[in-house]
Amino acid sequence: MDAKPESHKLIFEKEGVYLHTNAKRSNQDTTIPGFIRIVERDGEPALEWSPVEEDVRNAPAVLYTKKDGEGGEEETKFDPGYEPDWAVISTVKRERRQEHPPVRETGQWGSFSLPLSELYSLRRARFSLGRNFLVLTTRGGDPLPPLHFHRGGTRELLKAMQRYIRLAPSPMDGRLFLAYPHDSGALSQSFDELHLFDDTSADLVSRFIQDPYATTFGGFSKVTNFFRGALRHPESPLSNRSPQDAHFPHPSDEEPGFELITCGAELGPRPEVKRGKPLDNWDQFLDPEGRVTDPQKVKELVFRGGIVPSLRREVWKFLLGFYPWNSTTKEREDILRMKTDEYFRMKVQWKSVSEEQEMRNSLFRGYRSLIERDVNRTDRHNSFFSGNENPGLALLHDVLMTYCMYNFDLGYVQGMSDLLSPLLFVTQNEVESFWCLTGFMDLVHQNFEESQEAMKQQLLQLSLLLRALDPELCDYLDSQDSGSLCFCFRWLLIWFKREFSFEDILSLWEVLWTRLPCENFHLLMACSILESQKEELIGSNHDFNSILKHINELTMKLDLQSVLCGAEAIYLQLTHCKELPLKVQEVLGRRVPSSSSEVSPDSEPAETDALLAQSEARGASSCPPFNEQTPQRPPPTYP
Repeated sequence: MDAKPESHKLIFEKEGVYLHTNAKRSNQDTTIPGFIRIVERDGEPALEWSPVEEDVRNAPAVLYTKKDGEGGEEETKFDPGYEPDWAVISTVKRERRQEHPPVRETGQWGSFSLPLSELYSLRRARFSLGRNFLVLTTRGGDPLPPLHFHRGGTRELLKAMQRYIRLAPSPMDGRLFLAYPHDSGALSQSFDELHLFDDTSADLVSRFIQDPYATTFGGFSKVTNFFRGALRHPESPLSNRSPQDAHFPHPSDEEPGFELITCGAELGPRPEVKRGKPLDNWDQFLDPEGRVTDPQKVKELVFRGGIVPSLRREVWKFLLGFYPWNSTTKEREDILRMKTDEYFRMKVQWKSVSEEQEMRNSLFRGYRSLIERDVNRTDRHNSFFSGNENPGLALLHDVLMTYCMYNFDLGYVQGMSDLLSPLLFVTQNEVESFWCLTGFMDLVHQNFEESQEAMKQQLLQLSLLLRALDPELCDYLDSQDSGSLCFCFRWLLIWFKREFSFEDILSLWEVLWTRLPCENFHLLMACSILESQKEELIGSNHDFNSILKHINELTMKLDLQSVLCGAEAIYLQLTHCKELPLKVQEVLGRRVPSSSSEVSPDSEPAETDALLAQSEARGASSCPPFNEQTPQRPPPTYP
């Protein structure tokens, strides 16, 4: 029986669309002319590019096909010779791929075809020659070869594409568009109809997808079921998942190393913890040459009670790595001189960029634009940054611009200004605040990376901890489609900067910089906050929307000292459990034995046992300060 012939219908066609196989050279061998088309094949629209026939008569075709259970799209080995100006990387795991033979040589590029249902995003940009080009990304996270429109036509192409899909522009970047089917529940209403905000802000979900940093800084207080639908993970194949699903994990996702767990054993009572006095005598820790004699003791005191304001400027520089703990006073003078020279060399670099040069560097121009916008709205209630001509704003701007030169790959991402402003406020010094920022960013830089994998991992770790601590609360959140804990995104991203007062943040960050009792203490703080809200969340039967609203409205209402005590008590309770799952132990930084000859997990929490034993021996309800000594044994310290 003869197969039914395939029907074709040409919807749109434009010539003069080139592939640039190596933009570092500009000759005919490295630019391949072709046609861009939208074609309906058996009723399904696809975007196709094919070269001029006589140039690549024997070139192999590269097809981007729909995923099925075992298959996956084939992959080109296209090297345009430059970094395309695009900014979306899907965090959805890619399907298993078929091996594609290497492209033979420049000039032998073939056609490609992409069903519009498989288009994830496209970005319009301008190359240095002034011509538009498009970078398209598939739902598998793969960019297609950039398409250069030497004779224009990008606007007409987008208009034709919108007959089949909806292209939602990013309010943060007018050149970036996300593709949705017309019947998508996530975009079934116009921006004007949604009324998510009282002002003229753009659509929350579109903002959330493109810039979760900016969106989670505000706007969660006015959410609708529209937002819920955007974050729900449909039980459909990966190829049909909406792009929103890429940004936050779900308990049912098959994440590497992630498993739904319960503690499997009684955790035991949670000890009551009290805070100590702040570090108020710095000189006692310095030897005659200025070395810090007992860095661990200093960290323990800071963790227990913070630092008095008059000492912060000096001690912060040690906590953030500006000064080594074992450096002498003379060595620190040399370090400051060297770091000052290095800072101003970097500052001169961006200061000397002319307007003409900046026009040819879209990345640098974008960094400057973001910084200028964020500087004007960072901590303006603080007298150090208030007013229109405040020198503090100029310092904030200059330090952030210099950081872009220091780490150009990362550049500037919204939220970094929030990290810098307390540093600048305390140090009152441009150079010192910069190097303290670099030390801070060494701890949290992965939070700001484009892939967001670090943020995703932290949310998974938080879910592990909370499930071990309070399965009932986790089950309730799961029942309300909130098990991903996405409402904690802002907490973890900038270490609770927007949740506490400015003065509280100074105290909190110096505690976290000690990295005691473990590097993930900020996750334990999140657990402490969530558990403190359990009665309200469950008792009031909050749904997805009201959970987001309630969490957002906790801003400036939390008591920092209570949260810190709760977080430390959780740590002690978990580490004292002898049957704590290994995954939870790993999150807490506990040493997991690699062989039977090593200490078993049951005997790991020696420091915790010592703390509790001392507490019980005194009949006290609180854990002893780290510096408390007993005649029988040395004081316990955290690892």
